[in-house]
Amino acid sequence: MKQTEIADKSVSYGSYRLSVAPMLDWTDRHCRFFHRLMTQRAMLYTEMVAAPAVIHGPRERLLGFHDAEHPVALQLGGSDPAELAQAVRLAVPFGYDEFNLNVGCPSDKVQSGCFGAVLMQRPQLVADCVAAMIAESPVPVTVKCRIGVDDQRPEEVLPAFLETVAEAGVRHFVIHARKAWLQGLSPRENREIPPLDYPLVVTMKRRFPELVICLNGGVTSLAEAQSLLDQGLDGVMIGRAAYNEPELLLGADRLWGDQPPRDLGEVLAAMRPYIADHLAAGGRLHQITRHMLGLFTGRPGARHWRRLLSEGAARPGAGLDLFDQAVGEMQSRAA
Repeated sequence: MKQTEIADKSVSYGSYRLSVAPMLDWTDRHCRFFHRLMTQRAMLYTEMVAAPAVIHGPRERLLGFHDAEHPVALQLGGSDPAELAQAVRLAVPFGYDEFNLNVGCPSDKVQSGCFGAVLMQRPQLVADCVAAMIAESPVPVTVKCRIGVDDQRPEEVLPAFLETVAEAGVRHFVIHARKAWLQGLSPRENREIPPLDYPLVVTMKRRFPELVICLNGGVTSLAEAQSLLDQGLDGVMIGRAAYNEPELLLGADRLWGDQPPRDLGEVLAAMRPYIADHLAAGGRLHQITRHMLGLFTGRPGARHWRRLLSEGAARPGAGLDLFDQAVGEMQSRAA
């Protein structure tokens, strides 16, 4: 990664009309580079990185990214204000456009560390955490949260949470429009079983017009995103839909009134030198192509594309010839 000198890298809130969610084991640097080729406007988020890992772990591997990824945000996990402040201080030289605090992940591992969705029960601690982060950051500090957890009444706890955390200096919230159940549901079930409450998130925007309110959860198309923007929300965050069918992002810049930056053929051509550089540095093909398996979903040959790359790219020595073969076969089908 080329470390970036930070001057004033504040991102305009217009950047948040669409963002791609932080997804553990998915939105790594290769995924983000690939997504950026399809949209110049959408905000991209890293996987969640625990603050102690930033402090004690392999920092370049955890935080490094390609300059082309901007705008890109680092999502941190933690509940110790001093640790989070130190993590931000150490991450600043990498040149992120935003630091985001995770107050939404419901996994047992995250709960045991007293961070993620369990923090919805401790809004003052969240306020202390973000205040410490803001003191170290030259760029916006934001929060991604749920509407509540367990038996909380979202219409009561969510506005109180937003008010408390906003008083600490946060102006931008991404709200996953579902409760999280801390016991009894797996992380996957917590993404699917608790009902979505979009009207509550829209109400929060009306109640707090001075805040930037973005919605996350269940959005699967740009048409849905536009509909939510039309209701007054500042932005929409899309997760698995953007990952599983990445072609969705090719039209994302139209949400800003822009034309898409390139077509799919140009994206694939632009990936080729990136893959070549990665292989030359000792990387493996599947580390990149695993993020591209959802391309061509719904088109003839999509299954063949997935099989060729999922089976072949993980083999020792797999290289550009396999990628070129897969691309060539799909282009032949389209001719």
